[in-house]
Amino acid sequence: MKSKVNEIAISYSGSTKANLLPKVTCSQSAADIAYSQWNKETIELHETFKIMLLNNANKVKGIYEVSNGGITGTLVDVRILFAVLLKSLTTAVILLHNHPSGTLRPSEADKSLTQKIKKAGDLLDIKVLDHLILSPDGDYYSFADNGIL
Repeated sequence: MKSKVNEIAISYSGSTKANLLPKVTCSQSAADIAYSQWNKETIELHETFKIMLLNNANKVKGIYEVSNGGITGTLVDVRILFAVLLKSLTTAVILLHNHPSGTLRPSEADKSLTQKIKKAGDLLDIKVLDHLILSPDGDYYSFADNGIL
């Protein structure tokens, strides 16, 4: 009996030309881009975790929503996160999530997840440039700016 297996196809489709992509130059520019793309109707209702995919020139290839959670947290499957990064041939990433309460202090779970993703990124030559926590009013906390990345 002949065995059959599924064929796996991987694709990435980007329609915006590289010279038109926004460039991240600092945490403020990353936060501005992230906040402009966030759903303002839900930012103060529940946590969402996203990743900002960057090319080698720190231009934003896109933003991908990894998980959507509850009032005080969301679960992030690191395997799915890296599947997206690898499939899109991303060389650097900025982690993003919101705190509906407006509190910009990272939790121990936030710090632990960031370190886990950073270690995996090091292994795969994908730079984790920052992790931003956004508040509903547009303020943000940068792990890189505060020396905890």
